[in-house]
Amino acid sequence: MRKMKRSLLYVFLSVAAIVSIFPFLWMIVSSTNKSVDVTQGRLLPGGYLFENLRKVFDTVDLVPALLNSAKISITTTLLALLIASLAGYGFEIYRSKVKDAVFSILLLSMMIPFAALMVPLYRMFGSISQTMPFIGIDTISSVILPTVTTAFLIFFFRQSTKMFPKDMLEAGRIDGLSELGVFFRIYVPTMKTTYAAAAIITFMSSWNNYLWPLVVLQSSEKRTIPLLISNLGSSYSPDYGVIMTVILIATLPTAIVFFLMQKHFVAGMTGSVK
Repeated sequence: MRKMKRSLLYVFLSVAAIVSIFPFLWMIVSSTNKSVDVTQGRLLPGGYLFENLRKVFDTVDLVPALLNSAKISITTTLLALLIASLAGYGFEIYRSKVKDAVFSILLLSMMIPFAALMVPLYRMFGSISQTMPFIGIDTISSVILPTVTTAFLIFFFRQSTKMFPKDMLEAGRIDGLSELGVFFRIYVPTMKTTYAAAAIITFMSSWNNYLWPLVVLQSSEKRTIPLLISNLGSSYSPDYGVIMTVILIATLPTAIVFFLMQKHFVAGMTGSVK
């Protein structure tokens, strides 16, 4: 009976793994085939990968889109980690009834869908464009600022800070460190797993962000990778081999970031503090 349960468990996990991995494998296989092979559902690798790559670099503005996405994602991640960790640290270390009430209101903001905020945000950046065009409509700053941090990220840092040894803070203060010194020299190095997990979440979310850049970015030279892929798919005669190749290239940065930081990510998500 025990062996049967274990066998059923292995079968279930194997099926779940195949279902999870299949879209990624199909994307890789499709990038090696012609467009007609992709539309026919060919599941065997072809010999058109280099031809698709040649078409990508000859006909698609891939490099500018990659650079735009990289600028937005890296800047958003760095600013989000700094702001969210400071906020989470402050909410937990300097607790009071007023701060708890503010934090509760902050959590309630998670219930508001981003689609409901797009029109007021667009109007706000439209009015800003008249006085400060460098952060107005059709700028990278207009994509970064609304997503620079989230209530979830602040909540994530606050919950992780609950497990932070408070004795270390007292020891730093006794040694004469300022509050910022305690934060940057004690808290930040100790919470590196939390920062790693938050960095992966923020980077992947920013890299794959589609809706707000679609609304606020109007010129083709500011286009990000998701917008580029969408534009390729909406053409009159889309080349699905080229599209799959672009998607494969666009997936690599997030995959590299995740695999390089996966150990810290697991530790950070489980609340481990070392």
